[in-house]
Amino acid sequence: MTDLGPLADRTFAAVIFDMDGTLIDSTPAVMRSWRTWAVEHGITPEDLLFHHGVPAAGVVAAVLPDHQYDSALARINELELADLEEIALMPGAREALDAVVAAPHAIATSCTRPLAAARLRLSGIVAPDVLVTADDVERGKPNPDPFLAAARGLGIDPADCLVIEDAPAGVQAARSAGCAALAVATTVDADDLAAADLVISDLSAVRLVPTDGRIRIESAS
Repeated sequence: MTDLGPLADRTFAAVIFDMDGTLIDSTPAVMRSWRTWAVEHGITPEDLLFHHGVPAAGVVAAVLPDHQYDSALARINELELADLEEIALMPGAREALDAVVAAPHAIATSCTRPLAAARLRLSGIVAPDVLVTADDVERGKPNPDPFLAAARGLGIDPADCLVIEDAPAGVQAARSAGCAALAVATTVDADDLAAADLVISDLSAVRLVPTDGRIRIESAS
């Protein structure tokens, strides 16, 4: 049975999901695209470490000089949109989304809107009414802007939202926004997600349960 720790006795008005690594397994495609991009721009894999969960624009700005920014960003966007192979649902994702289908929920992703739409379509996920992408905010994760925008779109106080994330940058963004954070250790070690309220293996470890107009978490076993 999963120990729910500080989330055991809490309920929430809404759930905000990250997308890649949380709901959708796009890791093979992401790695292929960024590996190709890195080779083309003389970047080593080590140069890209610690940027997981950060929008492509933030990664490009961090590792290349300003004069290469526009062309380099356009190139990684092109590569990612061209590689949509092996896109699949993460464990427990379908059940989690089905559980909150009638409750306030949103997706806040570091993808561009075209890429998010493509990956959602291929994974069979219907985009929620509130979908926040990298194109919708001036500052992406680890800044709080994506989750603040999602909460605003839902009309709910960020403090009453549960964010589900797989990346340290996303957890940092959630906490900065004032949201509770449930982390899934699907793409990084659990120790790297220690800032979250609770870390689980993946969404199959818990159930989201609508109760009296709110959402609570239960152990799945």
